[in-house]
Amino acid sequence: MTTPAPTREIPFRPSPRHAGFTLFELLLAVAIFAVVLMAVHTVFYSALTLRNRTTAQLEASLPRQHALEIIKRDLANLLPPGGTFSGPFQSAALSGGGFGPSSTSSSNAYRTTLPGRVVSPELYTTTGIISETTPWGEIMRVSYYLAEPTNNTPGQDLIRSVSHNLLPIAEDQPENQWLMGGVDDLVFLFFDGLQWIDYWDSSTAATPLPAALKIQLHLTNLATAPGSSDPIELVVPLLVQASTNTTEEAESESEAGS
Repeated sequence: MTTPAPTREIPFRPSPRHAGFTLFELLLAVAIFAVVLMAVHTVFYSALTLRNRTTAQLEASLPRQHALEIIKRDLANLLPPGGTFSGPFQSAALSGGGFGPSSTSSSNAYRTTLPGRVVSPELYTTTGIISETTPWGEIMRVSYYLAEPTNNTPGQDLIRSVSHNLLPIAEDQPENQWLMGGVDDLVFLFFDGLQWIDYWDSSTAATPLPAALKIQLHLTNLATAPGSSDPIELVVPLLVQASTNTTEEAESESEAGS
């Protein structure tokens, strides 16, 4: 019986194709990775830019919304002129609005001390906060004026001047509240029932108060000329009107007849 001849094992020799990546394959992988990384960077940068722009717009709009809300609240709670705590309702040109002591109105002497251009009528409003720590009531005297900014920013600052004590022994010093900056102008328009006019005088008008007030807020825009951009408008109807002698007599006759 013959024994089989021993088999000879042939060592495995890997093919050159399985030895590793070629230079071309490495360059192709790096190129694909660079394209993907560039796409991710573009998307991330666009999202970051959009986030920063949105944040900046929100921060810029907050003072604007706050100022408009305060103005709307003051106008919606106006007192009719002629009472103990309320004077005449007149536009700024008639009530002593101006730059400091250049005004000559004696009835509104406190407005001549405001360090800027008064743009609103003299408002008597019931928006004061009553609390245990405040020694005054809810009726306040409010004026809005524009002043030069102190931090060299474009435009002017919108300031709200408030006087709480309406029966002082001496002239009361108003409290000035900064509302917003970057303002070109603030215009008050008055609706007489037929049209919008730019002046009002309760002593000569048919009604002490107009039917509505329109506020036009012109913001500073460095890219355009002053006054060329559309203003922000706010319309506030005035539902409170002062009763006249005719109205009071009619009400008295109606009560007597009933």
